[in-house]
Amino acid sequence: MRRRLFFSAAIFGAAIVSGGWLMQRGMTPTEGPASRARLLDDVMAKVRDNYVDPVADSVLYRHTVDGMLRQLRDPHSTYLSPERLQRLMERTQANYAGVGLQVDIRDGWPTVLSIFQGSPAERAGIEIGDRLVDVKGQSTRGWTVDETVRAVRGAPGTNVAITVERPGSSVRIPLSVAREAIHVRAVRRAMLLPGSVGYLDVNEFSEVVTQELVAAVDSLMKHGMTGLVMDLRGNPGGLLDQGVAVTDLFLDPGQSIVTVRARGVEGTHSYTDSKPQAWAGLPMVVLVNGGSASASEIVAGALQDHDRAVIVGSPSYGKGSAQSVFPLRSGGALKLTTARWYTPSGRSISKVARPSRDELDAVAPEAKEDTVARFRTDAGRKVRGGGGIVPDVMAGDTIAPPAEMALQRALGDKMGVFRDAIADYAATLKAAHGLTSPDFPVTVQMRDQLYVRMRARGLKVDRAVYDAAQAVVSELLGAEVARYSFGVDAMFRRRMNSDPVMQRAVALLTDTKSPKQLLERAASH
Repeated sequence: MRRRLFFSAAIFGAAIVSGGWLMQRGMTPTEGPASRARLLDDVMAKVRDNYVDPVADSVLYRHTVDGMLRQLRDPHSTYLSPERLQRLMERTQANYAGVGLQVDIRDGWPTVLSIFQGSPAERAGIEIGDRLVDVKGQSTRGWTVDETVRAVRGAPGTNVAITVERPGSSVRIPLSVAREAIHVRAVRRAMLLPGSVGYLDVNEFSEVVTQELVAAVDSLMKHGMTGLVMDLRGNPGGLLDQGVAVTDLFLDPGQSIVTVRARGVEGTHSYTDSKPQAWAGLPMVVLVNGGSASASEIVAGALQDHDRAVIVGSPSYGKGSAQSVFPLRSGGALKLTTARWYTPSGRSISKVARPSRDELDAVAPEAKEDTVARFRTDAGRKVRGGGGIVPDVMAGDTIAPPAEMALQRALGDKMGVFRDAIADYAATLKAAHGLTSPDFPVTVQMRDQLYVRMRARGLKVDRAVYDAAQAVVSELLGAEVARYSFGVDAMFRRRMNSDPVMQRAVALLTDTKSPKQLLERAASH
């Protein structure tokens, strides 16, 4: 099972999909009846002047905004503080100013999980597994990831003082690292797998994704690629125009990509393919799961409806509404649902709320059998609306095996301690320099050592439960040890080798000559 734990003023002119996608609209403020405005003012004044505890006006106004949006019962409509808006700008532009590190908390310390190639952090000699024990003269013990990120980032050209502690050594290494503009790749990984199958790990639909994807596919084609896997698992979305542009690469001119429907007929807009296919005839599999949302679902839905790709994995998130970002004088913004979108066959993929018993009783008996709308692809295949993009080929466990579930129950709320024990052992093995290949086997002795470290941290897991879950323990331990000793790419390859979704995708594409043949093979599975 795959485990994947990762706008400048231009935001207001761009349509964005990020855990929901956003369309800029003009600000046309309207006022309700004066009596309603007086009601709000009167209530706020009474609370401010008479509530048992003093409440600042700023707090009252913020709670009023939060309460108003909460009553919409829409998790995608929210107020973005200036800080949250800035983070959204950085994500969609795929750039930020910093040193090029990804950190997480291990044993209460910010710990380096990955380093961007060519970044200031790499040039300074920081390594995976290093603890950031001091930033700008302050101890980082107990810091959160957000606190660490805020401290490390800053204006390009400025320096940040970081002290690191390396696995296997108590010596602290002081560094001065120059911040600079860091580019976050949208296509995080591109490689050619056995059987001439190409693989693209698309992280997010930022401003550069189409450019990076074209370069990656062209490179893979030159190296003999005969089939492509586009991995959108865990991809939360991104820019609408980039989602449309990526889809445009694989469809024919005139084919529909997505339709957006807002209030009134004038609010409806359809996006269609404008250019010939860049790699016509290339068999293609798209991977999705519950973390694939918005722009990812637009791409997967269009390619599925036009029979251009086979969708493999588990149902996607099911985010079929569109949000607009409205700038506010506070420096923040309002993200508000203003439209819904539909795939080329007319599907809405938004999750459908389960009807109540009273609602079901009101439905005619003959209508109760199938409450999910059904649609057809260009080739006549049946596809469903609601509940996300349902794959053509379901793959990967949706429920953990019994032994893994038993281990999870035994760990309870100590899962973080278990993770810390794995990281600690991985750091020890890295310091020992005893591993010579990223393909090392996870031995019984390694699992024994991990169990000892778990017990030392107060994790009382029955040994029989631990041993029964050796498959998942070996997978997690092997991946983390590979990350520490050989880097993120080595960790990724180990995970891929045990990933049933990838294995199914590669099996479908191996020796497949055309998209039509791929669809036929998928139908027989």
